[in-house]
Amino acid sequence: MNSLVAQIDRAWYSRFGANWDDQLFREKILAHLRPDSAVLDLGAGAGIVSQMNFRGRAASICGVDLDPRVLANPFLDEGRLGDVASIPYKNACFDLAFSDNVLEHLKEPLAVFREVTRVLKPGGLFLFKTPNKWHYAPTIARWTPHGFHQWVNRLRGRHEEDTFPSCYRANSKFAIHRLANQCGLSIMSIERFEGRPEYMRLSWPTYVLGAAYERLVNANEVFAPWRVLLIGILRKPFPTAP
Repeated sequence: MNSLVAQIDRAWYSRFGANWDDQLFREKILAHLRPDSAVLDLGAGAGIVSQMNFRGRAASICGVDLDPRVLANPFLDEGRLGDVASIPYKNACFDLAFSDNVLEHLKEPLAVFREVTRVLKPGGLFLFKTPNKWHYAPTIARWTPHGFHQWVNRLRGRHEEDTFPSCYRANSKFAIHRLANQCGLSIMSIERFEGRPEYMRLSWPTYVLGAAYERLVNANEVFAPWRVLLIGILRKPFPTAP
């Protein structure tokens, strides 16, 4: 890595390591995980993000993905090949479901939210982390071809096979509220975060620009709609008494 980039890392972002966003999301999940929880990882994939390994911290960790590598995902007690818009599990069998960088890829998010609602037990939680569509990185992604995304991720050391087309149909606070209301989920929290500007760490000039943006959007809550991450917690209500 460019030595000036490394110097900026140490000087301005010493608290942030690789996958800092996944570590933040992990802490959110652990706060709600119990030893007796039945957990579903939506879009579990091959199990390449170590922060999403909760095996041994819950009664069972299941995962669903269209990627056949899910069947050998080492983070799961059971992996099933399937579409998250048609989850291959019975009704009301999970205490907690989570998705890490999945919502941005959904073509029909309402169908997925309905399926998540179906498989959660009453009182069950759905936690998600996804890019905020109004941040500059998703904005650029929406206006550029998939090949460009693969090229950028190659520069960042990510394999092409782990770069998936994005739709950004469930990637704003407004969109999440609308989807939750349509599915009968209650919103416990939707938080927006901006941290180390990962996509701008390709060179020191771009890093400085990214750092300036980060300081701006973190300066006041009025700028929160332009932060990079959405982390939400939704709950399936208990049935009301007749």
